Amino acid sequence: MTYLHTMLRVTDPEATVDFFKLLGLEERRRKESEAGRFTLIFLGVPGQDAEVELTHNWDGEPDDFGGGRNFGHLAYHVDDIYETCATLQANGVTINRPPRDGRMAFVKTPDGISIELLNKDGALEPAEPWASMPNEGSW
Repeated sequence: MTYLHTMLRVTDPEATVDFFKLLGLEERRRKESEAGRFTLIFLGVPGQDAEVELTHNWDGEPDDFGGGRNFGHLAYHVDDIYETCATLQANGVTINRPPRDGRMAFVKTPDGISIELLNKDGALEPAEPWASMPNEGSW
């Protein structure tokens, strides 16, 4: 068995693609279906096979997003949790659970999907401004 991808329903595909590009993912392919009225966008970490599939239903399905049907969270290792969070924050992304411990943070996509970021080589030494930063909401 081989892991292929995780599918996320999104309301603003371009904002979500931009978000994942900030994390270092690349867009690999895109399929638009006029008949099915949807767009599929596949993204992945360079050098890795696993992907995230973004599904955008053109006519929208509001009930898909209120009941948790869009997903729980995705997790990624990052080379430097502080640098990654600083880049995301500088681009307008709220850090919902800051990396106070130098190991883990949570952010959300434009559709409110939680992304867990874990420092690749274990915890870094606690550092400001992250060490004293409060949570910004649910994660």
